[in-house]
Amino acid sequence: MILSQGLLSFFKKNGYLILPKLLDPKLCEQAQDLLWSTLPEKSKIKRNDPSTHTGPFDESDVEEDVTNLRHEYKWQVRFIGTTNLLIDLVFSESLKSIAEQLLGKGSLVVPKVGGKTMGGNGPAWPGGPVDPALGNEGARGIYATLPYGDKPKQQDTCHTDGHPFNLSLVGLIDEVPPNGGAFKVWPGSHKRLYSTFQMQYDQPRIAYYQHLPTYKGIIQSVEYEEEITKIMEDTFPIDCWGSKGDVVLWHHRLAHMAGYNYSEKIRQAVLYDFTKKDLDTNRAKPPRANMWEDWSEALNNAPDTYSEDIAKSQRLID
Repeated sequence: MILSQGLLSFFKKNGYLILPKLLDPKLCEQAQDLLWSTLPEKSKIKRNDPSTHTGPFDESDVEEDVTNLRHEYKWQVRFIGTTNLLIDLVFSESLKSIAEQLLGKGSLVVPKVGGKTMGGNGPAWPGGPVDPALGNEGARGIYATLPYGDKPKQQDTCHTDGHPFNLSLVGLIDEVPPNGGAFKVWPGSHKRLYSTFQMQYDQPRIAYYQHLPTYKGIIQSVEYEEEITKIMEDTFPIDCWGSKGDVVLWHHRLAHMAGYNYSEKIRQAVLYDFTKKDLDTNRAKPPRANMWEDWSEALNNAPDTYSEDIAKSQRLID
């Protein structure tokens, strides 16, 4: 698949693309098998019995190892991120060519089969999340969300990821219905937030201290906090539900969240970060006047205009 100029323009203005049927269906099935194989033999959740799928995890199924996490409604399997299967799934020729169309021909770091996986160094601080920047050489892993059942509905809240990468992918390895825990994005937020960071692909962190007010140990600027609050007030999020094999590509400064799962299905997705070979050189530089300076020429030259049909295909309008 080659992105049309309309899709390039849409990505440039809105920071995301929903693209159908880009993951190999056979590999999606194998990825589901791999996910389910990580459950304990006597797990209370039975693959062929949907009545057992509603969260939270039973206490006997809880696992706090960040490379194979099962906690409340989260099921995140990271230790498989550099298997042949996951790398073949997220770094296929079609996905690689699309990422290069956005980031530049020959610019991508190639994932390493058998390399270091996300979470191998443990939490970034006591009780904190895993920092994917710590040597991850493959996919983030398979991230699943159990159905919420009777859990009260919650208000959507967005964030940005703190670790350095250029472009990210969320790929559905099974169907995810509307309001079923799919990835959600706030269109155009990447352009509003980019200049609020001190660094264009990274951000300052501090050591973990209980008494210091930080979000996940990350220092956010006042401008960032003000702008992301405005974004949640004035921008309607897009629910990126879809069919098995659909993917979402998104800009590294795009505000987003993992949606709440009010369906009866387990949300199953694979996550991967595309990084450029010059990321370490550029990660700590201040934001540029042209935020697309180190993206592809095609993206730099794309106008901010696109058709109504493109906007409809991306769920920006009905």
